[in-house]
Amino acid sequence: MATPLTTVQSWWRKTLSAPITDEITTLYRAWRNRFLWQRLRLWLWLASICLLSFTLRDIYGLFFPFAELQQLPEVLRTQRLVINVAMLATLIICFALHKTKLGRHRPDLLFLGSSWSISLASQLFATIRGFALPDTIGWSLLFLSQAVLMPVCWILHLLTQVSVLIYYFGVNTALGLKTPIPDHPEIYNVTFILYIFWFCTICDIGVYLYDRLQRSEFFARQELESAYQKLKVAEAKYRSIFENAVEGIFQSSPDGHYITANPALARIYGYSLVDEVTANFTDIEQLYVEPNRRAEFVRLMEKHGSVSDFESQIYRRDGSIVWISEKAYEVRDEQGKLLYYEGLIEDITQRKQTEEELRVFFHAVSHDLRNPVLGTLMVLKNLLARSEENIAISRSILERMIQSSDRQLNLINSLMETHISEVQGVVLQRQPVQLLAVVEAAIADLEPLLAQNKAKLTNLVSADLPLVNADPTQLWRVFSNLIVNALKHNPPGLLLTINATREGEMIYCTVSDNGVGISQQQSDRLFDLYFRGTSIGNSVSLGLGLYLCKQIIHAHGGKIGVNSELNAGATFWFTLPISSPQDEVAN
Repeated sequence: MATPLTTVQSWWRKTLSAPITDEITTLYRAWRNRFLWQRLRLWLWLASICLLSFTLRDIYGLFFPFAELQQLPEVLRTQRLVINVAMLATLIICFALHKTKLGRHRPDLLFLGSSWSISLASQLFATIRGFALPDTIGWSLLFLSQAVLMPVCWILHLLTQVSVLIYYFGVNTALGLKTPIPDHPEIYNVTFILYIFWFCTICDIGVYLYDRLQRSEFFARQELESAYQKLKVAEAKYRSIFENAVEGIFQSSPDGHYITANPALARIYGYSLVDEVTANFTDIEQLYVEPNRRAEFVRLMEKHGSVSDFESQIYRRDGSIVWISEKAYEVRDEQGKLLYYEGLIEDITQRKQTEEELRVFFHAVSHDLRNPVLGTLMVLKNLLARSEENIAISRSILERMIQSSDRQLNLINSLMETHISEVQGVVLQRQPVQLLAVVEAAIADLEPLLAQNKAKLTNLVSADLPLVNADPTQLWRVFSNLIVNALKHNPPGLLLTINATREGEMIYCTVSDNGVGISQQQSDRLFDLYFRGTSIGNSVSLGLGLYLCKQIIHAHGGKIGVNSELNAGATFWFTLPISSPQDEVAN
């Protein structure tokens, strides 16, 4: 429990203790030195004028003696003019030093020098003349003027005061000097000591408190300026985001008009200026194609406090209709009063058109093509499964029809699979795989097709290659698609070569042929969805094979490409990561 004594001690340490070095930053010291240097100039002017006034008094007293000065000792009446002139000379020297580099960088030394030149000059003169001089009025004017005009660095003020008092009491006591005042020859008395002590103490406390206040205000200003600069940077950053955002950003009032909008929102609505949006839309409900759409927006906001993916059709400035998607939330004050709605608007017209096209396309594939093919294929297989030979059509025709139906079904399945991979991505079942085994399996499955096209395939893949971390089924599809692609786009008699080499932490695989080659223009688009080469003839291919190869290789973390020129063959290449011990553990 705190006692009155501990409370006083705590207050004393907090209020009167000297500031620690860590609190006085370099920036504050520079400001304080500059302040001291500027105020020192003012003090020198004031001290010079003050001394000049006393000097003029003494000059006037030489011709017209003042009765009030007749009580002073003879030595002071005759020598005080010399003392004042000497002090004026020292102040002139201080003026000169004030303008120098030393005075600007070390105003504390100039402060001490100018103070001692006044306070100690009269003391030295008195010591030389053999008496002690208690200059109470001079000290009071000196210490008070310094405390009022230069209220920083209280240590300097204390040092000037203590040095004068030490000289007065120490030197005069050591030399046994007395004052020239007959009634009070002693160098000190209780009243004199109390006066000097409390006068100096009050001045020093005032300087310390002012210095402390200035330091606190200085740090507060620095923090405020720093916060202001950070605020300006943040404002500029968010202003840039606001101005350059692709999505429309808005604030709208509950009664249905835009408070703020960014350039993207203006472009979505068909305007060139943001002010046109805030000025023209006094009723947002008029934007929507569907009546009461704004009312539905407000209803959802009142119910949930926010909306997400709120899709609507709106009229643009030119009367055209576009689709937008809104994401917004309520902004309320501390009392819960609704202020405005804030959110994002995205133009989703192209997405909606694409979704509609895909919906129609896949509907046609699923219902208008897939189902009839499946039905026809089922009937043909049932006919072919009969044991009798006497069928209305020959078996060769049935086989060709089945093959045609199989190809159509494969195209449909490939198309559906491509769509799934676009939406969900390629799903891999990774494991350490020997590349040679995958290549041999793909070649074995394609032997009838190779024989039909009179193609010769050379397999240079070595069994000594490191294992690859891959999905063997998907990898089989890549090799199979690349081989079939080469056979489709080239005349019979093609020479094919499959090879694989290690390059760092990857396996570099190639499928090369000596066929007609591919132009640079075709090479740039060869792996795009639905791209079909010009040499494909009457093939029913949709151009999905190479696209799926790219999807599979990218899912493995590899790259795929082609090197080719017209009439110079083609080399399809791709890379696969080598299986690591961590992969084997994970698998």
